[in-house]
Amino acid sequence: MKMQESPEDYLEAILVLSRELGNVRSIDVANYMGYSKPSISVAMKRLRENGFVSTDDHGNLMLTGAGLSIALKIYERHLVLSRFLISIGVDEEIAKKDACRMEHVISDESFEKLKQLSR
Repeated sequence: MKMQESPEDYLEAILVLSRELGNVRSIDVANYMGYSKPSISVAMKRLRENGFVSTDDHGNLMLTGAGLSIALKIYERHLVLSRFLISIGVDEEIAKKDACRMEHVISDESFEKLKQLSR
């Protein structure tokens, strides 16, 4: 399934927050991303319906296998692209913002070549 940018960003946010906080709730994602709680609730419902996220009895969000796979892929792209842009002299904040956009559109082939170049 080809995902759009926003669902990938939500999955990446859940991954990052779970590493920082352990348990992640929708309000954590809303605060992290700067979105409203109702917007996040709608997005989380869609991610649950599509099998990328589940919740426990306490309302904690958990990535499913499929959700984790996508989140890890996007997060790796974000890190590699950010580091590469910074290494060629791009301001860190600009590099992070640009990487956020680029991580969704770069082809697998181009990313792998860039990753090899960055080692």
